[in-house]
Amino acid sequence: MVGDAASAVPARPTAGSAPAAQACATSTTAPKGSALKPIDQAAFQAAVAAAAEQMMIPGAVVLLCTPQGRFEALTGTTQLGTQAPPAGDTHFRIASNTKTMTAALITLLAQDGKLKFSDPVSAYVPGVPNGDNITVEQLLKMRSGLYNYTSDPQFSATLDADPQKAWTPQEVLAIAFGHPPNFAPGTSYEYSNTNYALLGLIAEKVGGSGLAQQLQDRLFGPLGLTQTSLPATTDTELPQPFSHGYMYGGSIYALRDDPYPADLQAAARAGTLQPTDYTNQNSSYATAAGGAVSTADDLAAWIRALASGKVLDADHQRQWLRSLQVEDPANPDGQQYGYGITYQRFGPEAAMHYHGGELPGFNSFIGYDTDNDVTLVVWANLTLTPEGMTTANALLPTVLNQIYAGMALPTAPAPAPAPTPTR
Repeated sequence: MVGDAASAVPARPTAGSAPAAQACATSTTAPKGSALKPIDQAAFQAAVAAAAEQMMIPGAVVLLCTPQGRFEALTGTTQLGTQAPPAGDTHFRIASNTKTMTAALITLLAQDGKLKFSDPVSAYVPGVPNGDNITVEQLLKMRSGLYNYTSDPQFSATLDADPQKAWTPQEVLAIAFGHPPNFAPGTSYEYSNTNYALLGLIAEKVGGSGLAQQLQDRLFGPLGLTQTSLPATTDTELPQPFSHGYMYGGSIYALRDDPYPADLQAAARAGTLQPTDYTNQNSSYATAAGGAVSTADDLAAWIRALASGKVLDADHQRQWLRSLQVEDPANPDGQQYGYGITYQRFGPEAAMHYHGGELPGFNSFIGYDTDNDVTLVVWANLTLTPEGMTTANALLPTVLNQIYAGMALPTAPAPAPAPTPTR
């Protein structure tokens, strides 16, 4: 029931546990002159729980690390009909946050001298439309112009008809290549999972082993991310402990941004329509673009390590930072997208390198504020609110208002100037 799902458990400030402790400092107050508020544990928990309940999210986790330490706001349940609170070590599907990992691996391979960002995709994968003119860098920055395979309506219909189907990168690329490119390479920005399906194949070709093994050897293992993995193509299970993942309606609403019809919204809000359990939908269709599984603890350590320069050497970290390019030239102060990372300023004193993740069942956000040493992970086990808002992004204004002094972002149900979801 919704009432049970929205029940809250207390916030838990802790000294931190590995690997999440790597993302948390130990001072007890916000630095003098800081843009940060002193975190009030009770207010933090209450604000997140109230927002999650209003959005009818079954369960959510917000993991925050600031110079004051580690804070968790945990609310609801990992499975409808039970009292099973989520926690920092609860596994969930991280969707497009996987792109931060795929992009980092590609950058490491460039660091090794095994590829160049200026290489054409045709040097690694045959049969790509405009493949001689699309560079590795354009794939990383979403500037290839290639059609996004997850936008194909028949693709969503196939997912719902056969949720256990195992997909190969070649199968999803065939869907993409069945549509004409949307623009000439390098002339515009458009978020497309096709780019990262190709990057996964490139990594396997030049890295000499499977994508999952390279991610383990180059990223997860060295950083101590013991709860993070890219599942095998046929693996539809999640490691214990895990959260179920829910969504109203079919896969198309998550994959194409199609708005919920009014009758679906009304039925969901009234409780006469229950969300579908998408926990074990086979995520092999996402793989390099969004197939990984992790926990809030691991993701906190990951995004801080990546954004603070612990993954790449100094030269390639500078290239990673310089890769950012404004998505919409008409809005030069808006979001920028680079090598698998977004950057946005939320106010005079707050900016983050971040990414988002969305697929049927889950929605999430990972971010790191370099200036103020803030690490933030938000995940929810409902993809979209009954009104069609992406849940983690809809929670962000509430969370940011708790973190930053002078921040007063409008919160749901009012439209909120939160980051655009990246899938």
